[in-house]
Amino acid sequence: MSFVNIPLEHKQAALQELGSIKEQFAARHWFPGTSGNLSLRVGEYTPENFHFAITASGKDKSVSTPSDFLFVDQDGRPCETTGLKPSAETLIHCEIYRETGCGAVFHVHTVFNNLVSEYFGEQGAVPIQGLELIKAFNIWEENAAITIPVLPNYAEIPKIAELVSGVLNQSIPGILLRGHGIYAWGKNAFEAKRHLEAFEFIFEYIYRDLLLKK
Repeated sequence: MSFVNIPLEHKQAALQELGSIKEQFAARHWFPGTSGNLSLRVGEYTPENFHFAITASGKDKSVSTPSDFLFVDQDGRPCETTGLKPSAETLIHCEIYRETGCGAVFHVHTVFNNLVSEYFGEQGAVPIQGLELIKAFNIWEENAAITIPVLPNYAEIPKIAELVSGVLNQSIPGILLRGHGIYAWGKNAFEAKRHLEAFEFIFEYIYRDLLLKK
């Protein structure tokens, strides 16, 4: 499906939903400075052809304006004439969509996800076992164990995007960038939000647990 054939009401609904989520996350202080980015896919999907709305680069996410979002294609190129630039990390979103076929990708910077990603950075993954919030990822076995990949935070975003397919685990909807933040995704915005909230709870738990064990 070409972008022009996606119904206008679907595009408007995506922008409205992203705006609501941006407001909620901003209230939690998950977008320090102008950091972080949110995206939501619209229209039909194939790995070679898809479109999504994403936060524009350099915007204060604590306020809402008509220039908060724009639509891009599978290569991160704007679908419409605009003076807006997509988030600097759009190519990472592109790769996650391409690999998973998901419906939404959310990326935030928090103190806890930064500290945990640094602590486990050399291992390349954060090990987690036995926490209740693992069930948020539809993993229900008792004392379940998972690992969350940690990628190096290169200055060149394409270098990071190239690594996504090598570490992405379809059953674990998240990837950390070391000293940077978390990317979480889901089949829709509700699921991506649930996954992100679960990851953030887990990261805070890990940090506080490490302090208690010192």
